[in-house]
Amino acid sequence: MFNVLVVDDDFYVAKINAHYVSEVPGFRVAGIVHSAAPAFAAVERGGIDLILLDQFLPNESGLSLTRRLRQLGHDVDIIMVTADRRPASVHEALRSGALYYLAKPFTSDGLRCKLEAYAQLRGTIDDGKEMDQARIDRTFGALRTHEAGHAMPKGYSERTAELVSRIVADHGDDQVSAQEVSELAQISRSTAQRYLKFLAANGKLQLTLRYGDSGRPQHLYSGL
Repeated sequence: MFNVLVVDDDFYVAKINAHYVSEVPGFRVAGIVHSAAPAFAAVERGGIDLILLDQFLPNESGLSLTRRLRQLGHDVDIIMVTADRRPASVHEALRSGALYYLAKPFTSDGLRCKLEAYAQLRGTIDDGKEMDQARIDRTFGALRTHEAGHAMPKGYSERTAELVSRIVADHGDDQVSAQEVSELAQISRSTAQRYLKFLAANGKLQLTLRYGDSGRPQHLYSGL
């Protein structure tokens, strides 16, 4: 479970963003604050994994807070959530160590997509395995390869693809079948098989064929 701190000076917007977060499995709203000082205090108390951080805050900007947290070595991830679209601000967010910059307005699906990608990123990093270049490239691009406007092929859902991917990733080195994914994702076996084949064909999963007595191979999938 990832603990998220929502920081926005607009009380209504903060409440809406917190509601969006609460709808994503694996994420919990740890707090809602409206300025930099209580946000900093919450991080110092510990237990915060991710901050959804607005730029325009009273007394101290979100980017200034980001720099201060980095300088003091606080281990917390930050996604900027702001109406500030100035190139200089985006550049500064990158230099300050923000994971992503989500421009307002956005939809619940837009935020959900980034949170799910964040969970996948953390799962890759936190497993402690040594990374080859392919895994490093996927890690660095995790939040940037699922843009809200990026269309999946016809007949496929981005949300279902992310769910299937996460289920396989959660099994670590263990291989899973379409039937197991079907049960965990609560989708039909044929749908699970279709998404697994699609993800394997696009280099997101690894397919292994296991031959038994029947002569027909069993398709098993694992993360990369």
